[in-house]
Amino acid sequence: MRVENPLVRGLIGQCPHCGEGPLFAGFLKVAPQCAACGYDLGKADSGDGPAVFVILIAGFMVAFAALYVELAFTPPIWLHLMLWLPLTVIVSVGLLRPLKGVMLAAQFINRAGEARSDD
Repeated sequence: MRVENPLVRGLIGQCPHCGEGPLFAGFLKVAPQCAACGYDLGKADSGDGPAVFVILIAGFMVAFAALYVELAFTPPIWLHLMLWLPLTVIVSVGLLRPLKGVMLAAQFINRAGEARSDD
């Protein structure tokens, strides 16, 4: 099934140009070029954008869940640590790749590139 929206393509890790080839060569390493269409993916750089969004989203989710559990049940601190530290890691790692794909797709949509001194 071919997805037409480049942002959705980035979210699921497909090339934002054609939607056929993989966007990533590793977990977070961007492929140098699309295996299907040959589009140069190496020029895209998401920088720290995905990490910032992950911090905001995961922090919001975990902090408010921990606050709710504390106010509703008042568990001991060791239970908080056992619940929220692993959940923070799981949510953060789970969101990082899709959000990086969305940021790269947004660069593709806006035809953004890295600034160079010869521009």
